[in-house]
Amino acid sequence: MDVGLLKKLFGAEQQWYGACTVIIDGEVTVQAVGTDAIGVGGAKFYAPRTISGRIAAEAVCLLKDGSAVVVLQQQRTKSATGEEILKQTLTITAPEHVVAVEFTEAAPVILQGLGVGMPAFKVQSNQSGLLVRPKPGVP
Repeated sequence: MDVGLLKKLFGAEQQWYGACTVIIDGEVTVQAVGTDAIGVGGAKFYAPRTISGRIAAEAVCLLKDGSAVVVLQQQRTKSATGEEILKQTLTITAPEHVVAVEFTEAAPVILQGLGVGMPAFKVQSNQSGLLVRPKPGVP
């Protein structure tokens, strides 16, 4: 991804930016954050899985000189004793290896930073669950 575009997204002041998903080009691996367990009645509990090419980041920072993107990821798990364990993963990548960035809640702010306005959506007056199909023409 172009460093200029990353500066529009994350700013050039080297500050941490909020939660987003950073997608990196590279070989993808799946890692278990905790341990899998078998609970009461044979119910299986699987530990959260982390995909290396897709980072659900708590915070992202672009260095001032644009040489690297720093991505902080946190995973919270509970041990068998009920203790909460916080595991942090810090990923430092070159900007050219960032393929995409996904934002879930900050769309208006991001669009404003890119110089694009929010799109206007048409409100449809269909009832919930009702699909109106077009009628075929009668010869």
